[in-house]
Amino acid sequence: MKVVKGAAEARVAGEWSLLTGIGISAVGIGMYIPFSLVFFHHVTGLSFTLVGLVLTVTGLAGLAFMPLAGTAVDRYGARKVNLVLYAVRAAGFALYPFAGSLPAFAAVALVTALADRSFPVVQQSLIGEVARGGARDRLQASVRALQNAGMGAGALLVSGVLALWGPAGFQYTAWGNALAFAAAGLLVARVRPVRDALAAGSAKRPPAGYRMVLRDRPFLGLTAANFLTALGYAALSVLFPLYISTWLRGPDSLTGAAFTVNTALCAGIGVLIAGRVRRSGARRTRSAALGALLFAAAFAAQIVLGTLRPGQTVTMVALLAIVVVYTLGELVHSPSGGALSVSAAPEAVRGRYLATYQLSYSLATALAPSLFTALLAVDGRLPWAVLAVAALGAALALLLLERHLPADAVHATPPAPAAAPAGAPAPTAA
Repeated sequence: MKVVKGAAEARVAGEWSLLTGIGISAVGIGMYIPFSLVFFHHVTGLSFTLVGLVLTVTGLAGLAFMPLAGTAVDRYGARKVNLVLYAVRAAGFALYPFAGSLPAFAAVALVTALADRSFPVVQQSLIGEVARGGARDRLQASVRALQNAGMGAGALLVSGVLALWGPAGFQYTAWGNALAFAAAGLLVARVRPVRDALAAGSAKRPPAGYRMVLRDRPFLGLTAANFLTALGYAALSVLFPLYISTWLRGPDSLTGAAFTVNTALCAGIGVLIAGRVRRSGARRTRSAALGALLFAAAFAAQIVLGTLRPGQTVTMVALLAIVVVYTLGELVHSPSGGALSVSAAPEAVRGRYLATYQLSYSLATALAPSLFTALLAVDGRLPWAVLAVAALGAALALLLLERHLPADAVHATPPAPAAAPAGAPAPTAA
């Protein structure tokens, strides 16, 4: 089966504005995420205990808000909701330095958390709204690369600010975040949704509710498969540091090196890898499954490393090689998996579908710390064995779901029509 190339790769109207806005907002995120507890402690003056409690409660409230964000996308469009969330985040960070009391901090944190937790759903929906075909895969890869590069730049920037102004620099960082989100919103406002016959037809029908999502078994299967893979995504930030320090008895600098290699590869070659996968004509289900298999290979290698536990030099080289394999899995899986979920969602209810899909990431992120620490307490290799089995299960599920998902979701570019058999009569005009 041949694949038609070229047309589906058309540039998105306002694409550079969209990507620039995402990059700027990623810098803002990188300016506070690595220091979240310390950041909010210095900005508000509240104790670490109170800050941690408020962030946990508001984060859980943000998860509960995600289905409403999906409904808002279906009713008002992803672009409009995206702009509202940028405005809310900008206002929230502008107000943080003035939220010195517990009630004020809780109120600002709650509103900001609702916007933060819902943002991935809306951003994925926006990609579906402004792009078609292979352009979705390209945007997914570009967004991931920019987010990694931007967050790294933000972390470096705030380090410089703190070196110059000390703890007072956190207030300047808060206002810098507000400006970053406001600028990103102004840039994204220039993006225009794609309007085609299919979208126009869906817009005339009243959108169905979440019952439609719950009846779509192939999409629920896709969401379940993503949960298994999402556990692997959580491994780098949660399991790697614990495994290195407790089981391998390695220096903490190894954790920093692993993060640096992952971030550099994602930012440097993410778009290149995704482009090679896309131009190969591979089905999204199969390239996502390949990414899951690379995850499984990296996790199996961790079991071998944890069994042998060689000297420090060999451990460092082996660990960084494993991180490279892990990152390649991430770069192959993420664009295809993201575009697959966006394209498998019906136009009229895309927001609800992607809110459901995003819960697989949120649930994996919430469960990962307790799951990994419990398994690690039994044996340092056990969490990697569970993750390897989960990744293999995700790959198998993606391959089994392939024939049940819409063809335009499975294929980044539409397959060419089959040639007519030799001697067959040519079609005639009516």
